Amino acid sequence: MTDTTVETVLGPVPAHDLGTVDAHEHVFLRTPVNPGEEFLDPDKAAAELSAVSASGIRTVVDLTPVGLGRRPLELADAARRSGVHVVAATGYHRAAHYREDHWARDADEETLLSILLDDLTVGIDRHDWTFPHPEPTTHRAGIIKLGASYQHIKGVERRWFAAGAEAARATGVPIAVHTEVGTAAFTALDLLAEHGIPAGRVLLAHTDRNPDPELHLDLIARGAHLVYDTIGRIKYRPDAVVLDLLETIAAHDGLDHVCLGTDVGRRSMLTSYGGGPGMDVLGRDFVPRLRRRLGDEAVRTVLETTPQRLLTPTPSTAAAPVAVA
Repeated sequence: MTDTTVETVLGPVPAHDLGTVDAHEHVFLRTPVNPGEEFLDPDKAAAELSAVSASGIRTVVDLTPVGLGRRPLELADAARRSGVHVVAATGYHRAAHYREDHWARDADEETLLSILLDDLTVGIDRHDWTFPHPEPTTHRAGIIKLGASYQHIKGVERRWFAAGAEAARATGVPIAVHTEVGTAAFTALDLLAEHGIPAGRVLLAHTDRNPDPELHLDLIARGAHLVYDTIGRIKYRPDAVVLDLLETIAAHDGLDHVCLGTDVGRRSMLTSYGGGPGMDVLGRDFVPRLRRRLGDEAVRTVLETTPQRLLTPTPSTAAAPVAVA
């Protein structure tokens, strides 16, 4: 991997060839948080990604971390069949996604780190680290996913943050952080800064779940990037609220710190399983509304320029940890 390419499950791709980017999805997922909502069917995954391609999105960032149903061989096949670039994740989600007896809760720091580095530099384990003897594939991760709990970061999550930060410093890839309902964002930035990760290499997911424009502008001023990734999730708020947020951020020259996504996390959200709104809702419904509201350049900024830049590894990330006042 060079400084101008991004690692996808089918190999390195020049950043500018990623095209339009959906910055937060799940192509396969299984979690105890949503029992009965897993989606693991390879044919349905390829069909869903094909719909994404038809909607005008060229790259999907799959933020499914370790132990939650990753299927690297099938993910690569779905990318190949659909023609969509897929950037896969490694990392550890918030604690609620792992049962009390999951190995990640008790693994030592060396093990936690080595698993992330293997996913990033060798290839994601075929069995998603559920078997005692790993079978590395040739499909590498290109981003790290970490998770924070509601309003705070639990002790075990702090250990996972430390491992994720060290892996990011070693490889230069960005870190995406799950913020529960948009909370604990500054806490996450502070913790990562303590481990040597600058805010400019961090994407804060679900910030649109807390549609507070002043908070968002403060996070952008810190250098962080926001992922408005609950597009089409009307139970949270109308998409018009996200358009209003984007308009406010644009008025303050902050659009180069925002990405977009859909973050399908349940099979009932996927068209291929008979649900909705479908993974293609971003390109199909939201992008035309954004273009009408803010114009072509705004669309290029949040869907192309910003995510392409963020996904490109940055060697300077590999810096010593710094103290936060």
